[in-house]
Amino acid sequence: MKPLRIGNFSGFYGDRSDALREMLTGGEVDVLTGDYLAELTMLILARDRLKDPSAGYARTFPRRLEDCLGLAHERGVRIVTNAGGLNPAGLAGEIRRLADRLGIPVRVAHVEGDDLTAAYPGTLAAHAYLGGFGIAECLRAGADVVVTGRVTDAALVTGPAAAHFGWRPDDHDRLAGAVAAGHVLECGTQATGGNYAFFAEGDVRRPGFPLAEIHADGSSVITKHPGTGGFVDVGTVTAQLLYETGGARYAGPDVTARLDTVRLVQEGPDRVRIEGVRGEAPPPTLKVGLNRLGGFRNEVVFVLTGLDIEAKAALVREQLADALAKSPPSEVRWELVRTDRADADTEETASALLRLVVRDPDQQVVGRALSGAAVELALASYPGFHVLAPPGKGSPYGVFEDVYVPHVGATHVAATQEPAPDMGTVPTAPVSVSHVAVLHDGRRVPVPPPRQTRPLAVVPDPPLPEPLPAGPARRAPLGLVVGARSGDKGGNANVGVWARSEDAWRWLAHTLTADTFRRLIPESRDLPVTRHLLPNLRAINFVVEGILGAGVAAQARFDPQAKALGEWLRSRHLDIPEALL
Repeated sequence: MKPLRIGNFSGFYGDRSDALREMLTGGEVDVLTGDYLAELTMLILARDRLKDPSAGYARTFPRRLEDCLGLAHERGVRIVTNAGGLNPAGLAGEIRRLADRLGIPVRVAHVEGDDLTAAYPGTLAAHAYLGGFGIAECLRAGADVVVTGRVTDAALVTGPAAAHFGWRPDDHDRLAGAVAAGHVLECGTQATGGNYAFFAEGDVRRPGFPLAEIHADGSSVITKHPGTGGFVDVGTVTAQLLYETGGARYAGPDVTARLDTVRLVQEGPDRVRIEGVRGEAPPPTLKVGLNRLGGFRNEVVFVLTGLDIEAKAALVREQLADALAKSPPSEVRWELVRTDRADADTEETASALLRLVVRDPDQQVVGRALSGAAVELALASYPGFHVLAPPGKGSPYGVFEDVYVPHVGATHVAATQEPAPDMGTVPTAPVSVSHVAVLHDGRRVPVPPPRQTRPLAVVPDPPLPEPLPAGPARRAPLGLVVGARSGDKGGNANVGVWARSEDAWRWLAHTLTADTFRRLIPESRDLPVTRHLLPNLRAINFVVEGILGAGVAAQARFDPQAKALGEWLRSRHLDIPEALL
């Protein structure tokens, strides 16, 4: 059977506006997927919905579609997107109106049932992560465009693949293969050289968007349209497979994919085969993402220039102590960032930054009183006093939490049991998720839960490879011999690290332990750090619990999404065998 060619035209809300046309005109494709949702995006859309109940979806998507809907229809390309956000029915309706205005006979369906906000009082948005079979139902019924709310990112690929090949819910290996391909595609150009550790090895000024040629057995080839920028190799695919994952079991609502079974083969230029992926029945619970208002935040960044940086910082802190003590915020963080250099030839490189961040449930506590006290120092503090921007009245910030609700009607298969996930925030009544495909003709088709589930269990560490023979070593940055990619999951971060040769893997597996990671990343020293080995990928995945506080929207650290945590790790120095350098 001919492979199904699924491409991506969006990796986040704000991605390149011309990508949809580029993917439609650049080569053969059957389905195009657009991923718009992230934890922070759900909060943004929730705030939009507060202002306008008819909002809650990605408003840029219809504008992007207006230019390309006729082209997609002419070429028989189906479009699947989660741009529906908190209001998939609203976006589906807008697309129908757009199609009518343009005179294009397009069948639009949508998927709903993820919205559980009413069951969790005090949240701005509470949404279950649905799987791909609602999408599949819409496509089987003839939809040209399918709009969803909060589905897993990989579901945008598993749904079309299941519809095309006739996969059943218990085709776990095939579904797991599609999950792997979907996870590679979901962030767009991150699979084609974007944000890549070894970016200098290709022209990544304007990477093309990726596509997957998916086969009936679940295997796939990751590639891109001819002539587009960037590149696809085992490294770029490995980096994206590790992105925002954890251990060997990558759980989802349709299947648990075993990342420790993934095999990657470079088939040719810009072609990487993903094969051998095994799948298991999904866990007995569905993940639900909760977004709520965490309080209010204010920030002042003082610029300290030239000499006596430490003394200038100490003076500011002492001068603001009284203002902070009068009505103490629940959280006060000072951070001195030494960007200054001695005998600098520009004022910017002679300057350091002193950041004051305050948080509190009460906007008044972090607002004008604190801002006024900072501004009043303008003529009464250290020499050269100025700030990057005037402080404001305090802005709201969000908090993300994930909880779990049971699948209804599924039976469990035997597995080594681990403790059930912490249910976190408790709803006011038992929660039931009603996954529904709303077809283009208005029919509502319930999507049943998986027939079987399997409780998650930790996969024992595989045996370590043989260590490298002893030999001379040199102190050097870790990134000379390994790549890394990092990202956020709620309050946790993951850092995936991979070696580019078998010898480098033999050294890495023995050297980069959880304790070594904590030493290299001092911020993690008092936090739980779990190391997961993935020998097939010559990779180690570290999960650092709590490093992001209450999630990206809380802005708890300098890099709130941990996007550069992996690059920080690569910059740290270790004794590296000279044979690897």
